Amino acid sequence: MAASTRAQVISLYRMMLSESKKFPSYNYRTYALRRVRDAFRANREIQDPKTVERLVLEGRQTLGLIQRQVVIGKMFETQKTVVEN
Repeated sequence: MAASTRAQVISLYRMMLSESKKFPSYNYRTYALRRVRDAFRANREIQDPKTVERLVLEGRQTLGLIQRQVVIGKMFETQKTVVEN
């Protein structure tokens, strides 16, 4: 993997984690964090440039989805559970 691609992937990973931490609901937040970490771990060994580029594109789309869901979650926020306090 090229150095610039590696930097893009790491940047995407960090952005996805930070956006996932913004979910107001504990359950959604932990689920999103777990899914992001698991997806990146599962694809850690990918070396094919075309596959990496496809996965980066999918990751950007998923980042957009996470950002939209965080906004929607904040619009309809509920009371915090015992775990969240």
